[in-house]
Amino acid sequence: MNLAIDAGGTNLRASIRKNNDDQININAKSDEIGLASFIEKILNLHKNIKTIGISYAGQVKDGTIIDAPNIKVDIWDIKKYFETKYAIPLFIENDLTCAVIAEAKELKSKNICALYVGTGIGLGVINDGHIIKGSSNQACEIGHIPYKKAPFKCGCGRENCIENFVSGTAITKWIKHYNLTCRATLEALKNDINPDSKEVLKEFEEALFYAIGTTITLFNPEILVLGGGIIEANPYLSDKVIANIGSFALKPTLENCKIIKSQLSDAPLIGASLLKDIK
Repeated sequence: MNLAIDAGGTNLRASIRKNNDDQININAKSDEIGLASFIEKILNLHKNIKTIGISYAGQVKDGTIIDAPNIKVDIWDIKKYFETKYAIPLFIENDLTCAVIAEAKELKSKNICALYVGTGIGLGVINDGHIIKGSSNQACEIGHIPYKKAPFKCGCGRENCIENFVSGTAITKWIKHYNLTCRATLEALKNDINPDSKEVLKEFEEALFYAIGTTITLFNPEILVLGGGIIEANPYLSDKVIANIGSFALKPTLENCKIIKSQLSDAPLIGASLLKDIK
């Protein structure tokens, strides 16, 4: 059996797939249990797990967790820990790296970007069949490109990250900043009569266009996949991106770029299960 885990800012979602394709799903809250403890509970219940693949909503390098703003960390050198204690191969990559691996396989593309908007905003890039990681495995951190100064700090400690304007966390922070009473969703902001709600929505959309335009201009993909909880909950965003992206990306990079909404329901989890096969 192979264990795949999507370690996100809200939930830890595990999938155990058997050789006969039967699947067992196990979930927990990210702030209630450490990732290593979550895995150990699973290993104690299921003794025949042969590999562990983890999609991680944070920064990792060489099997070690480097930064985890929204996830409880009980073991930082997680690969060494499980391979030493349990003799089970463990593979861990950033969640958007896992997502773009899954999207590339699904769409059969060697030049593809996956930009997901949920609790945060993240980007995974495959260029000419190779995952772009950077010298310290922290490339493509689109959420932390300089944008505009916000009246609050990003999880990384800075005030001018674009994630302060386009993410689920950003929506919550702006609603608190303006003392709004609506729910922290784009739909609620759209229906609220308070003009500040409309301003938060406008800033969110413009920051999204900017992030996507920057991605397309920098990486010139043949496919840009939009995904994540906020994209899924607001289907209008994909059409609005396509209608406005001409003002945000270099024209030649748009000519052969197809912008689509993800058709995968669990791309990071699927990607985590594929990590063992990546050379």
